[in-house]
Amino acid sequence: MQTERVTYLTSAEQKAALEAFAKLRGKSVGNVVREATMRYIAQPRDESEEEAELAALVAQVNEALPKMNASIDQMIEIMRVTHEEVDRTLRAAGIRK
Repeated sequence: MQTERVTYLTSAEQKAALEAFAKLRGKSVGNVVREATMRYIAQPRDESEEEAELAALVAQVNEALPKMNASIDQMIEIMRVTHEEVDRTLRAAGIRK
């Protein structure tokens, strides 16, 4: 396993508590920190956090929808006008009746 170094700052009291905890379990401080980090990362996310993210996404979609609808309406109108021009051109050329 290739490793990387991570450094963090803590109080002297917290460091002593971490060292004592690791020693009591017969593990290194690094091992305790790695295990604690992995457990923290693996925890299910807080539902209220997920709900807040979802609410933010819904707000973004609600803000974007009017612009999207206007763009679609504009494209429909362009297609209608283009269809009429093509139809007129084909009729003038005698290709379409």
